Amino acid sequence: MARLALSLDVGAPPERTFDVFTDLEKAPDRVEGIVKLDILTDGPVGKGTRFRETRIMFRREATEEMEITEFETGKRYAVEAESCGAHFKTTFTFAASSTGTRVDMVTETRALTFFARLMSPLGALMMAPMKKVMLADMKNLKAAAEKQPKA
Repeated sequence: MARLALSLDVGAPPERTFDVFTDLEKAPDRVEGIVKLDILTDGPVGKGTRFRETRIMFRREATEEMEITEFETGKRYAVEAESCGAHFKTTFTFAASSTGTRVDMVTETRALTFFARLMSPLGALMMAPMKKVMLADMKNLKAAAEKQPKA
């Protein structure tokens, strides 16, 4: 299993930061790499929400269907997907800090198919570019949270 972890300090309270990170409708306007995002389920965003995200990855458009599998308002959420013979789970946690909010993100990838297992050694080569993309996404959302008017 491959694992990628990132942390970021956001100069906004945890509730606002969480709201920005989970506002799927505004994600294409806030995150540079996202071209389009379609919410596939009705109701408020929460556990069970499914969505289809199209983004630029390595200079090509890629579309993935994802589902929010954990959702604790203001504190944490997890998104899971299956793609290219692998299962991906990304968990975000939000905690109050002296500067506002500390956001921790952990992505775990598990090969599901024989071919994906064979390609696992190459997955290590993809970690640096993936880290760069995910950190850029988090920084875009940080800027949006910090720009929000104070309540």
